[in-house]
Amino acid sequence: MDATTHTFKGAHGDVMTYHEMGPADGRPLILIHGLFSNAKVNWIKYGHAAKLADKGRRVIMPDLRAHGESARSHNAADYTTDILADDNLGLVEQLDLKAGEYDLGGYSLGARTTARMLTRGSKPGRAMLAGMGLEGLLDLANRADFFRRVLEGAGSHERFSSEWMAEAFLKTTGGDAKALLLLIGSFPAVPRSALATFDMPIMVLSGAQDNDNGSARALADELPDATYVEVPGNHMSAVTLPDLGDALAHWF
Repeated sequence: MDATTHTFKGAHGDVMTYHEMGPADGRPLILIHGLFSNAKVNWIKYGHAAKLADKGRRVIMPDLRAHGESARSHNAADYTTDILADDNLGLVEQLDLKAGEYDLGGYSLGARTTARMLTRGSKPGRAMLAGMGLEGLLDLANRADFFRRVLEGAGSHERFSSEWMAEAFLKTTGGDAKALLLLIGSFPAVPRSALATFDMPIMVLSGAQDNDNGSARALADELPDATYVEVPGNHMSAVTLPDLGDALAHWF
């Protein structure tokens, strides 16, 4: 099954892109990719979206601002605080998705964006926070600093270091370093008190060797109605393995 590509209007009127797979009358599921990635790499390339589409789900996969086929402005004014949540709350509205009639999830930065959308009042029937731990939602300073080092030191990282691996991944996805540096400054933390308001069923999904964003088990423990699911892999490799798609198809 092939994905189709569509556009929507971002928070500042920018042209944003989303990809869609599955029947048009299927229950909508918005999946948001991680930093340096894009919808095609995170959800389509390794067959995860196809497994959901085969179940009859309408899978909607936006390219985040500064990623994929969406707007990549080099103007700092286009990266206001919480811009990713603003963009994707706009997508929900423009697709006319009503509370409880769609589902929502994301991986890594996509999980952070999902959490910010929930904090801001988004009401999916079910949600997923993948590749994310409690510390990564409450305090993102260390991860933000890591990615700044990756981008600002491009070409100088020690071979096979974490920074070198992240830069290598960015090259494969055709990322725009200047736009991404501006975007990194727009990420707000999620208040711990907000987690208690995430009252829909939530799957907290993590690779067994993934500690990049803190403890996923601790995040699940903080949520009112969470199910912790562990799949093989670390933060990077879990996305490439069929187990992740199987877990998605089981949950959604």
